Amino acid sequence: MEQLRFSLSWCVTVAILFSVPPPSAPGANIPTPLPFKLNALCKFCDVLPSSCNATGICSSECDITSICAYRDEVCVSVWHIDGENRTVETVCHDPSLPFHGVMLDDYNNTDCLMKQYKGLGPDYYMCSCKEEECNDKLIFTAPRPKGPEIPIILISLLPLLILAVLIISFLYFRLQHQQHLKTGAKSMCPSHDFCDTHAIMNDVDHHESSSAHANSLNHNMELLPIQLDGVVGKGRFAEVYRARLKQKPTSASGANGPFQTVAVKIFPCEEYASWNSEKEIFSDAELRHENVLHFLTAEQRRAEGQYWLITAYHDKGNLQEYLRNHLLSWEQLHKLGGSLARGVAHLHSERTPCGRPKVAIAHRDLKSSNVLVKDDLTCCLCDFGLSLRLDSSMSIDELANSGQVGTARYMAPEVLESRINLENIESFKQTDVYSMALVLWEMTSRCTAIGEVKEYELPFGKLREHPCVDSMKDSVIRDRERPEIPSSWFKHLGIKLMCATIDESWDQDPEARLTAHCVLERLNALQDLDHKQLSQSPEQKVQNV
Repeated sequence: MEQLRFSLSWCVTVAILFSVPPPSAPGANIPTPLPFKLNALCKFCDVLPSSCNATGICSSECDITSICAYRDEVCVSVWHIDGENRTVETVCHDPSLPFHGVMLDDYNNTDCLMKQYKGLGPDYYMCSCKEEECNDKLIFTAPRPKGPEIPIILISLLPLLILAVLIISFLYFRLQHQQHLKTGAKSMCPSHDFCDTHAIMNDVDHHESSSAHANSLNHNMELLPIQLDGVVGKGRFAEVYRARLKQKPTSASGANGPFQTVAVKIFPCEEYASWNSEKEIFSDAELRHENVLHFLTAEQRRAEGQYWLITAYHDKGNLQEYLRNHLLSWEQLHKLGGSLARGVAHLHSERTPCGRPKVAIAHRDLKSSNVLVKDDLTCCLCDFGLSLRLDSSMSIDELANSGQVGTARYMAPEVLESRINLENIESFKQTDVYSMALVLWEMTSRCTAIGEVKEYELPFGKLREHPCVDSMKDSVIRDRERPEIPSSWFKHLGIKLMCATIDESWDQDPEARLTAHCVLERLNALQDLDHKQLSQSPEQKVQNV
């Protein structure tokens, strides 16, 4: 340890010596060199057995000290007991990212003050701090303040506190007055960004929905009182149940309280990695959007040996089943297609509609069965188990390890051939656009504006129900096939423009495809055409000019 400290000191000295600028002529404008700063120095043993009993002050018992890989990382320790096994995990971590599904809020501490996280388990403690090797000493009891210091500080700060309260009060009442004068003005943030709190569940009875808001629940809560009703869907890794979430009783509802309908996606214990991957995507607060499935919380149900994701419930089901049983008018097609493009564009964007920064996400398994239909006949995206956060800091090796994933029928040509350009993260977005084009084709094939509507058919319907990758390679790459777009569809101007957008979105060349934002702009532009224009054929439209 002393040798490590000496080496670090020597490195700092050398860095300072080499940062001194060379002599220059008198009067020269010499820029001030930036100070040299080392990354955090933390205990880093991953997981070790622990003799600690979660009381008083314990040692991490880690004998490995590591310089964190990135400058923003801090020291983190986790103490956990599972049955008879007690463990301590010591690592470096970036506090801007979730850790075990929660955001670290104590990383500015100088000491590692252990805090219990009941949502992760009955005996789960975590702390973070930024001093050198501060995660070695685990403090399970808060340090007592030294005698007279706090009263003296409070007395000296009292005048400033009074002044701050007066200023805040003045600004608050002034703001209230201004808002009163501007009633009726539009919000600076669109409603679909969910900058304000919105009810996250879809239920017949909405008068109690205010108790279930996106910002009112977190991973630190106890297990929710949920009653499963029945299976509504099955996937590769999990089953989806319709369920009832018991709400707090009110005077009107009686002792039992009302219920609210939710969806529960249940993963068996062996699919922990799939559950954790989807939970990590949902944990990003900036994912919230009206065209993305609303997430309530994630739970570890140890008694049942299961992992749960609890979300909004939409009783119209997924888009594939809806199209199988319903025809669409042009207005409904435009609404469904526009909301699908809006959801994908939000995933791919590096900014929210409010302008806040977010990490772009590639869905990587877009298909009609992974799109839900809401009561207002708009879409919302679901099933993020294969999704990838397109963080610009990811290396090519990390991107390469993501593998060939998705559903073969909806895979883009470059995914089928495993030749995605890993040097450009936009390549992952281009694969989503290809898949979205197939889903838009499915919608269009069930629209009454095309004329005679056939029975619902999946893209590449001549292939068997679950074609393999090799079969799709033959059709998509060797034969360059795409789902048929009959010329009779072009009699409706809106359908003609929709098909042109679809055709440019499933191009064989990924870089020639439209972006999701461009698809959205094109579909939004169709709103400027009135019903009479849309109903005319292109030939009639030319004659009327």
